[in-house]
Amino acid sequence: MRDFFIGVLDKLIGIFVVLGVIGIVIAALSALFAPGMAGVAGNGIVGFLIILIGGALYLAFVAGFMYLGLGIYHNTRRTAEATEKMAAQTRV
Repeated sequence: MRDFFIGVLDKLIGIFVVLGVIGIVIAALSALFAPGMAGVAGNGIVGFLIILIGGALYLAFVAGFMYLGLGIYHNTRRTAEATEKMAAQTRV
């Protein structure tokens, strides 16, 4: 049952990353094309670049830490299995 939930979490993280990328692109495009006051740093090309770069960096950090946690879980599980296998072997 535990493996089921870990597998579902892995798939959910992938879905959230894809949705995050879509959200970042939509937010950046809306900053590019939204009517606003001229000269405000949040509108136009500057706003587009700030949202696109900032959102991509944020998403990379958050998703990276989530995948890091899953990687630690998988490595710990494999290490425990290898240790049990080595302990089960008879010594000569």
